[in-house]
Amino acid sequence: MAAILVVCSGNICRSPMAEGLLRRALERRLDDAAPVVGSAGTIAIDGAPAMPESIEAARERGVDIRTHAARLLTPELIDGADLVVTMAAEHRDAVRRLVPGAVPRTFTLKELTRVLESRPATESDERLDARVGVAAEARASGAPANRFDEDVVDPLGMPLDTYRAIAWEIDEWTDRLVTALYGPVPARAEGA
Repeated sequence: MAAILVVCSGNICRSPMAEGLLRRALERRLDDAAPVVGSAGTIAIDGAPAMPESIEAARERGVDIRTHAARLLTPELIDGADLVVTMAAEHRDAVRRLVPGAVPRTFTLKELTRVLESRPATESDERLDARVGVAAEARASGAPANRFDEDVVDPLGMPLDTYRAIAWEIDEWTDRLVTALYGPVPARAEGA
């Protein structure tokens, strides 16, 4: 089964929310065929809980991350992922330093979404690995990027309203990502 790894710094704010929100979006779309989603942090302390504000902001968006336990990013976690989605360019760069071979499957959330939205899915490339390949080829060929808006801001130390804003942003981007990966949801036939 395919696997997606979400990466941020401490694995206690952004990536736990993104893990939960992306998992929900994928399960809504693909049911039991959804890829496994996990998360890690470039400077995480193994076993640390998600921040209370992250837990609350995710709960308000319908996702329960109360049992989250942080994991330090390792080469093994990267190697086990078919796709690595980072919260910021610095995390993408950290993944590349740890496992240079992961470059073609490592993107920021916004970068990947924008690249794939510019190249709609076809029936021949609806598998995760095929879409990741499309994104890697597009990036290598100079697909337009917005280097001024690649990052999801770290809310650590900020008030709950900031976490809510970040959770909303991640929710929007993960929904867009799932559509970009697998195409629009087919319309239901009349009377179905």
